[in-house]
Amino acid sequence: MSGLRIEEVRAREVLDCRGNPTLQADVITKNGIMGRADVPAGLSTGAYEAKELRDGGERYGGLGVRKAIKNVTEVIGPAIKGMDATDQRKLDYLMIELDGTPDKSRLGANAILGVSLATARAAANALGVSLYKYINVNAHVLPVPLVNLINGGKHASNDLEFQEFCIFPVGADTFGEAMEISAAVNLELRELIIDRYGKIAANIGDEGGVAPPITNVREAMDCLVLAVERSGYAEKIVYGLDCASSHLYDKETGLYHLEGNQLTTDEMIDYLRELIESYPIVTIEDPLSEDDVEGFRKATEKLPIQIVGDDFFCTNPARIRDRAKLKAGNALLWKVNQIGTLSEAIDAAELAFRNNYGVMVSERSGETEDPIIADLVVGLNAGQIKTGAPVRGERTSKYNRLLQIEEELGPVARYAGKDFKIPF
Repeated sequence: MSGLRIEEVRAREVLDCRGNPTLQADVITKNGIMGRADVPAGLSTGAYEAKELRDGGERYGGLGVRKAIKNVTEVIGPAIKGMDATDQRKLDYLMIELDGTPDKSRLGANAILGVSLATARAAANALGVSLYKYINVNAHVLPVPLVNLINGGKHASNDLEFQEFCIFPVGADTFGEAMEISAAVNLELRELIIDRYGKIAANIGDEGGVAPPITNVREAMDCLVLAVERSGYAEKIVYGLDCASSHLYDKETGLYHLEGNQLTTDEMIDYLRELIESYPIVTIEDPLSEDDVEGFRKATEKLPIQIVGDDFFCTNPARIRDRAKLKAGNALLWKVNQIGTLSEAIDAAELAFRNNYGVMVSERSGETEDPIIADLVVGLNAGQIKTGAPVRGERTSKYNRLLQIEEELGPVARYAGKDFKIPF
């Protein structure tokens, strides 16, 4: 169809939720239909992620993206003009070839991803279908939200070393009910935190959760559990953690630094086992460092829960293939900007599913109001999403889009619930 051919590609600087610049791309087809996408940015980033291109210098503290924008308009745009917007894989791999580096560092993963996602949106818009249906005609699973209500690590200004303390409302009957539950717990938690630590303790971290002056993991969990009990929804909620352990690991000593202690890999796993025995935790992200393959294998063997790899896998099919063979981890944290194109990210999810791994679609801490991951998680039928607390526009935009999708799907919508890992 000639009307689906790409006519123009544009890009601009916009601001993410931290006030830092990021790239927004537009792809316009010959019949005048536009797709637009924003590129999120991480702060707690893995060493093996695809590389953003930033400007350096004084402007925006060196974080400007004018170089990436120039690559979109002067390199990528001319190369893909005239291509069919529905030929996603061909277009993505052309951009990979244009870049010519293993980590997309020449043109910038932010430049490539912006065009990749905007093209998918343009194609869906031109065909008159929602993006989730464009990705998968059988899309029907609404995800369980892993709702991050207490922030620590690199996502907050407190001294709490684990990065995320989350509720997982698996007992809800619908996604809409899951959001009601999450909002109720969040309100109880804020009141509890203010009562215990003062008003200033209710200030929030990068992902919308409270960031109280807590240093102890169990103290944070106790606050969260009490808020859940007060909400009246305890029977419908289990818990999840993001340890972000790469930031706790000392490569020189080979030890993890946690709460004033130095732990070996085995001691870290024992520590997590004790937490699981004390609280109904069903999912833990990055319990060990991104390079601690043997540690991940041991954790997966010894901890009877979902072990999610974020920095460990980096949404990279090659890393998933190699590490799944070793039974290291049993779930993928799926971040489309870690790999840099939609085609490669979908490959990563499909490879995870083939290995009986769960897939948890995730935002980045430096998010925008673009709700695209809501369509992507339903398009993958992934069953799990992590996109922060139910506050702040860059977080609620994703939740609100999922509420819209649930309404669009009507009676065929299925909330993943307790089947979050394999929601079929």
